[in-house]
Amino acid sequence: MNSQSFLAYAAAVLSIVIGLAVTLRTRRSVASWCFAAGMLVLAADSLFVGLSLQSATPEHIASWQTQALIAESFLPVIWLAFSLTYSRGNYREFLLRSRVLLVGAFVLPVGVALLRQPELLEVVPYQQLPDTWWVSYLPAAKILNGMLLLASVLILMNVEKTFRSAVGTMQWRIKFVVLGVGVIFGARIYTRSQALLFSGHNLALVGVDAGALLIGCLLISVAYIRAGFKEVDVYPSRAALHTSVTVLLVGGYLFIVGVLAQIVAHFGGSGSFQLAALLVLLAIVTLAVILLSSRFRQNVQRFVSRHFKRPQHDFRQVWTLFTRNTSSALNQPKLCAVVARLISETFNALSVTIWTFDDHNERLAFGASTIQSQREIVALASASARSNPLVKGVQTRTQPFDLEKAKDDWAEPLRQLSSTQFRSGGHRICVPLVVGDRCLGLAILGDRVSGIPYTPEEMDLLKCIGDQVAASLLNLRLTGEIMLGKELEAFQTLSAFFVHDLKNAASTLTLTLENLPTHFADPEFRQDALRGIGKTVARINQLIGGLGALRQQLELTPAPCDLNAVVEEASATLALDPRIELVKELAPLPKLIADREQLHSVVTNLLLNARDAVESGGQVRVETRQSGDWAALSVVDNGCGMSSSFLNDSLFRPFQTTKKKGIGIGMFQTKMIVEAHCGTIQVSSELGSGTTFRVMLPLNGKAE
Repeated sequence: MNSQSFLAYAAAVLSIVIGLAVTLRTRRSVASWCFAAGMLVLAADSLFVGLSLQSATPEHIASWQTQALIAESFLPVIWLAFSLTYSRGNYREFLLRSRVLLVGAFVLPVGVALLRQPELLEVVPYQQLPDTWWVSYLPAAKILNGMLLLASVLILMNVEKTFRSAVGTMQWRIKFVVLGVGVIFGARIYTRSQALLFSGHNLALVGVDAGALLIGCLLISVAYIRAGFKEVDVYPSRAALHTSVTVLLVGGYLFIVGVLAQIVAHFGGSGSFQLAALLVLLAIVTLAVILLSSRFRQNVQRFVSRHFKRPQHDFRQVWTLFTRNTSSALNQPKLCAVVARLISETFNALSVTIWTFDDHNERLAFGASTIQSQREIVALASASARSNPLVKGVQTRTQPFDLEKAKDDWAEPLRQLSSTQFRSGGHRICVPLVVGDRCLGLAILGDRVSGIPYTPEEMDLLKCIGDQVAASLLNLRLTGEIMLGKELEAFQTLSAFFVHDLKNAASTLTLTLENLPTHFADPEFRQDALRGIGKTVARINQLIGGLGALRQQLELTPAPCDLNAVVEEASATLALDPRIELVKELAPLPKLIADREQLHSVVTNLLLNARDAVESGGQVRVETRQSGDWAALSVVDNGCGMSSSFLNDSLFRPFQTTKKKGIGIGMFQTKMIVEAHCGTIQVSSELGSGTTFRVMLPLNGKAE
């Protein structure tokens, strides 16, 4: 066994171990299954390469190299799926938009490899070096190599896009996975381009892929040891990554690789070129790890500040970035996300969490975080539901303070809410978001690189940032209140038209009643009269229901209530189209304190929306379950769905609807009732894929 075949076997074994470990020891997801399958295919490819390196005859070498190409043909679809799903909170959207690409990435390479298997390659002696074989690619293998090269570039672009969208601790969690995948497919870009340039390659070149796979597996192992291969939820932009570093690097490389390869061959160095390339690859990986280290960047900044007498922060740059990024935030979640990122990058604090103070419910509400994923945030938000002492305690502070040194009773729950990742991350700092005498929330900074204490200059800068964020939050809230006032004013205007419609309906009924004694004996008149009365009554009920939903004060009559019984009653009385399938999955629930009639309206509104969204043959599913101290109600349909812009800007606002005959009252009323019960309502929807509404109601709380 030579050194290159041993390298290939070692890479294959390590790939299998990592793939199985991720499958067995981590949370099952689309990304984890794709990763495990991809590592197994890479292991098979490396195994075939090792066998070919040990073979002595050209026939055996050709056979194993052909099997390696067939194995490689499965890589594009598996790793493209992984790159589109790994650590992406909205991966379903990317899978839907890339479904044609994924089908092509499976059908084309696999089809070429399997259908043209006997016509892929041949092995001949390498004239430039004795006792060395040359793998010559036939036209089918050239096409396959081109597809593999393109797929490698797309995989690296998607992984880079995910990494650049992460921030703080989230970026730290996935850094070595991204580096490992980058090394594996970066090397394949090199080897595939060599094969395309020279219509084949020296057999020793395959050792580069094996060495890169071994290095990549070691980096991924580091990620597994550090963070257990946990995923995070990042949301890359839908826009194309025009500034992709991958595209620039690959484009530059493909431009000069032919020239460099010819120069090396001209000077007689091609025999050791593969070993040199492997060493250069290892050096590049080491440099990338150093450059991506937050600790290294901080040490560079400290060196410059210490030896060149530079101020600790360039305030002009800080405020320019702050103003430019926050000016485009038109809602509170967007503002909090931007602020968390800016604070993390400015102060080298990997864990930054923003909490806002909800005046109406007197509790902290989650704003944004650079450490927690969406799944982890739900538990924290539930834990903070009853935090009046905590909120009142924070309101007594106007300056940033060291959370570790705070001795007040309310400080301990706040420390529990602000988890950290590193023991050496230093003390956590709490920054109240205060404007005037009003506290609108707080920001918590933790996991500072190297755990360096905050200087008085930095505490002053944090105070300025906190005041500015509080002012921006207040402006957004006041703007929302003004908009709500205008909407209610518009309702008063619109109600005049409703009254006019009611008068018209009354006139229609009056006319029917006047003619009824005269034409009662006419069957056709009776049928027309019944149809007219039915339509008029339905219209009156719709108008009255719409007006009643917009009352400023919602009066509740709380009492012990069985949510499952309400769902059964609402679904039984609902006139669903018989062509639509209604599925109910109701888990046993304890009784909650709520207004039964109002909850009936909530369930009815959600079912009506689902019914109107699905077409013939569609399905509406209703589920209930217990989640800790909460009762969860889900209504899921596979109908037309809603756009993201409508979800964010219009869904829960009055007079906003996608229905041709709707007036936009039902979801406004539903949200008002749920919040009056101290609950929450969440919605996820994709155009063409359906909609899911999820209502959370407290089991041990009281409706307010």
